[in-house]
Amino acid sequence: MRNIIEESLKRSFSYPEYRTLVSDLLAEGKSTGPNQSEEITNFSMLNDRRMKRLDKTIKIADETTSSLQKIKEKQTWLLITEGWCGDAAQNLPIIHKMAILNENIELKLVLRDENLELMDLFLTNNGRAIPKLIILDSENNLLNTWGPRPNVATKMVADYKAKHGAVDAQLKQDLQVWYNKDKGKSLQEDLLKLISQKSYSEV
Repeated sequence: MRNIIEESLKRSFSYPEYRTLVSDLLAEGKSTGPNQSEEITNFSMLNDRRMKRLDKTIKIADETTSSLQKIKEKQTWLLITEGWCGDAAQNLPIIHKMAILNENIELKLVLRDENLELMDLFLTNNGRAIPKLIILDSENNLLNTWGPRPNVATKMVADYKAKHGAVDAQLKQDLQVWYNKDKGKSLQEDLLKLISQKSYSEV
C-alpha cells in the first residue's frame, strides 16, 4: 500500500496547479480523465464556475481554524478527484482553505483515473467514489480517510436511493440545494472529528 501511495504522490498537483489544469483543459473543450464527451465537459465547466465562486466566498469557522492550528506534526492530505465530479467541486475549495491554515498540512491532489491502484485501496461501498481524502503522517502512514461526501449528504443519498432505487436528476438537484445552504459547515465538522480521533494505522 505504501508504495502505491508514494507513487501517486509523485503524480500529484497542488490545488492551484489542479485548478489551472482543469481550466486549461476546458479551454480545449476537454475535461480530466480518459472519457471525453460534451456532457462531461459541460459538467466540468459548471464545476469550474462553482469552484471559482467557492474560492471567493467560503469561510472557515473559528473553531475549525483553532483545531487545525493545533496540529504540530507534518501531514499530507492526499485528495483523489476529477474535474467532472460535482461533489469534488463542492468540497475541494473548502478542504484547500482548511489545509492552508496550518503550514504542517500539505494538500496534494491526484486524478482518479490516472491512479486507479490508489483509488482501489479506498473504495466506498465497493465503488470508486470521489472525492476521497487520505490523511497521512510524515512517514506516509495512514491516519484517516474522508469522502466522498459530508456525512449529512451521505445519509441524504442513502435515504433517497432506499426510497427511489437510484440516483437521479432530482437527487442531484437536492444535493446542490443542500450544499448551497450548508456552506461547508458539515465538511468542517466531519474533518474536525477525524482530526480529534488521532487514530494511526500502519500502511
